[in-house]
Amino acid sequence: MKVRVIIMILVGIFTLSACGRSQDNKDKISITLDWTPNTNHTGIYVAKELGFFADEGLDVQILQPGQGITDQIVATGRSQFGVSYQENVIRARSEGIPLVSIAAVIQHNTSGFASLKEDNITTPKDFEGKRYGSWDSPSEMAILENVMKTHGANIDKVEIISGVYDFFSTIGKDADFEWIYYGWDGVIAESRGIELNYIPLRDLNPIFDYYTPVIISSDDFLKDNPEISRRFMTALRKGYNYCIAEPQKAAEILLKHVPELDADQVYASMIYLKDEYQADAEYWGQQDASVWFSFANWMSDEGLIPQGIEVDKAFTNIYIEPDADPQM
Repeated sequence: MKVRVIIMILVGIFTLSACGRSQDNKDKISITLDWTPNTNHTGIYVAKELGFFADEGLDVQILQPGQGITDQIVATGRSQFGVSYQENVIRARSEGIPLVSIAAVIQHNTSGFASLKEDNITTPKDFEGKRYGSWDSPSEMAILENVMKTHGANIDKVEIISGVYDFFSTIGKDADFEWIYYGWDGVIAESRGIELNYIPLRDLNPIFDYYTPVIISSDDFLKDNPEISRRFMTALRKGYNYCIAEPQKAAEILLKHVPELDADQVYASMIYLKDEYQADAEYWGQQDASVWFSFANWMSDEGLIPQGIEVDKAFTNIYIEPDADPQM
């Protein structure tokens, strides 16, 4: 889920350009977030705070980029791991950029269209004649058009308001409906007593139950450093399993590292996400090939990528699957 706020300028300085050794002889690596810190990232902070990375002989920096550059940072090796989205990985590979998804942070797409309950927008047909607050994602309009067309509605009858990032300051004012991630905006609306009509994207079309977000690395780093990659993901899996088992304690850890976050929102979000991180998967991080193939094929059919990709090279479970050998 993307936090719908205006991205701040680069926080921190990227001092790590390659995998190295820290003073205590641990392998020094970094992971770059996709957005400002939020509960999608809690498992990363937990793994660092509770020593799961250190136990694996790793010294891990958590870095924050400017908007939309994490993929570039990871692809060029300035950060060994990152947080991104399935659609970004597919688009990157179609352009010859060798990104790989190595874990699904959340098992199902927890985003959808939201509006104030009083506006009575309950189906995509009701989008007609309304204002849509857009964050200008490359595939956003294609998805909106698809769900409207499937439900007998015409996207040409929707007024698109671009550059809408903060749901609570714009809904019912600048826009009538917006795309939110329920685990962030939805839960805080509940806690504030704001009644919403929420339409989950995965209920509108199963193709859109794609992975968002995912953990990424590059072909080159994974090929050259399978053991480090496996140790990193072992620690990260422990971090997210802790989030599932101890959501309130995990929330406290995130707030310790990012005290500017709204505590009520973080606690509410963690209670929601504890059942979503793994959901019905065999283990946290597992990725289903059918999810990758169906969404990649849809993006290709819609002309959202310049050419098709070898889908089975865009993702792997080998670094997160229990007892798997990444060097095989």
